[in-house]
This record gives sequence, C-alpha cells and structure tokens, in this order.
Amino acid sequence: MPYLQLDTPFSYSVDQKRRLAKRMGEIYAGVMSANVNRISIAIRELGEGGLWRCGSGEPRQAALLMCDIRQGRPKETRAELARQLVEACIEICGLNETTINVEFTQHAGDEMYHTMYGGLSDDWQADQPDTLNGQAP
Repeated sequence: MPYLQLDTPFSYSVDQKRRLAKRMGEIYAGVMSANVNRISIAIRELGEGGLWRCGSGEPRQAALLMCDIRQGRPKETRAELARQLVEACIEICGLNETTINVEFTQHAGDEMYHTMYGGLSDDWQADQPDTLNGQAP
C-alpha cells in the first residue's frame, strides 16, 4: 500500500506504462510524504469497449484511477495528488481530462501487510516520516 490502479480501454506501450508508473510513484511519494518503496502501480488495459462512463447521451469510453491509501491525509492533499496524477496520465498516455476520474479508498494501517516493513503497517500520522527499515523517503 499504496496501490494505484489505472483501468483503461486504451492500449499503451511498455515504455509508456513504465514512464507512467515511475512518474506516478514520484508524484505519490512527494505529495503524500511517503516512501516510494511502498508504492505499487497497475495499469490495466481492459481493451476497446472495456470501460464506459455514462451520461445524458451515449456512454463514452473512459479511464478510472483507483487509489488505495492509508487513511488520514487531508482532502486538500488528496485533491492535489489527484490533480498531479491526472496531469501525468494526460502527458504520458494522452488521456483527456474529461476521460479520467480518480477515486480514493482509505484504509487503516493494519489493513495492509508489507513484507519489507515486517508485517502490518502503522496508521498514517502527519508528524512522523514514512520509513522503510528505518530509512526516510
């Protein structure tokens, strides 16, 4: 944890996916003051017609970025994270800002097990650095 998952009906090269994963990891670590070693990113290509957004007219193809994170970050921080992640998706993958939505699912620390941390995670706290084996991000 955190786990970021981009679901998309579009296809991308391995290079685009690698660049997007790197950029998303950098953004997350910076905005959320998190250790980059905690971050996992999935780019799931659902294929043409695999993801739709409904509206008053015909459904249109869309992308969705789900962010599973530890609870506790202020909404302003989450909004800034979402803004920067969307910018990266637009820049690297050519998504349109009307195509992508971002959703957050927040978890208590003990709902995440991380082998590099020796077990269950602690709850997020604003006054403590996010460490990995005693190393700050």
